[in-house]
Amino acid sequence: MADRILMAPSILSADFTRLAEAIEFVEGAGADLVHVDVMDGHFVPNLTIGPPVVRALKRVATRPLDVHLMIDNPGTTVDWYLDAGADWVTVHVETCPYLQKMVQRIHAAGAHAGMALNPATPATALEEVIADLDMVLVMSVNPGFGGQSFMSEVVPKIAEVAAMIAASGSHAVIEVDGGIDEHTAPIVAAAGARILVAGNAIFGREDRAAAMQAIRAAGERAIAGG
Repeated sequence: MADRILMAPSILSADFTRLAEAIEFVEGAGADLVHVDVMDGHFVPNLTIGPPVVRALKRVATRPLDVHLMIDNPGTTVDWYLDAGADWVTVHVETCPYLQKMVQRIHAAGAHAGMALNPATPATALEEVIADLDMVLVMSVNPGFGGQSFMSEVVPKIAEVAAMIAASGSHAVIEVDGGIDEHTAPIVAAAGARILVAGNAIFGREDRAAAMQAIRAAGERAIAGG
């Protein structure tokens, strides 16, 4: 994966009345994962979907469901999403006082474990658990709504997380979410990101397949030094 960019289109930007069609389309266009934003209206000022929708998506998706829990009580609800079929589960370090226990719980269910960092949260918050993670999600916007502008100040943090992963011997991959398009993809890829979440930059374009391919290509050119 070192020289590849994986695309995880965010269905937050899709038409919620046609989610099955949206998933079928992005998978056909080469999506590697399907990014599912779960918001509770407490941790973030928006309310999206819950376990029943994740379970329904699992029935139609052929790519792994990358479920991002923007919720304030993952300790009491993470099992709901694991039982619903989430393949990757990412919780926010800001909401989880027992990081190691959470990682073990996700792994015990057979899923990949990720931890997310808000823009203001330092990379050092992951020091005690990074060796056991499968993913680190660096937010490049404040979570809660799609369509926000990329925050360039998080780029050094992506590089710092990459250095922490290398130093710890972790196999974790860095995912970046927020304002990702063909212009910002090379910036985060050069810093160490390998999974890119894009919503409006895909679903808001007339040619969605071309948009996704352009984002991936831009990131992979940056990795190659082009």
